[in-house]
Amino acid sequence: MSLLFKTNFITDGIFASSLKQTHFMATYCFFNIKKVHDEQAMDTYRSRVLETVSHFNGKYIVVGGPYELKEGNWQPVYPVIIEFPDLENANNWYHSVMYEPLKNLRISSVEADAVFMQGI
Repeated sequence: MSLLFKTNFITDGIFASSLKQTHFMATYCFFNIKKVHDEQAMDTYRSRVLETVSHFNGKYIVVGGPYELKEGNWQPVYPVIIEFPDLENANNWYHSVMYEPLKNLRISSVEADAVFMQGI
């Protein structure tokens, strides 16, 4: 069991939060690749990363592609979303010996943002 902030909107736009016990479901690893410095290195990364993701029960659900901005001015450049069954699997993948050389290759080859988000 993990703690989840259950959020209720108040009319003035401020959030009121209360804690609720829940079991988290999937975790989504969101990467926004903003700029590629070494395309050859990224070709190597792309050819090998799927095996590591699959090993930790992950699957790609978004790889680039078109998007429609609905609010604000956020502009992802090349979004990638990987789904894992839970945060433990996502972290085990991200910190694994299996993924580490590829992660280092990606980090040295691109400018990117990354965030892991738990579903409910």
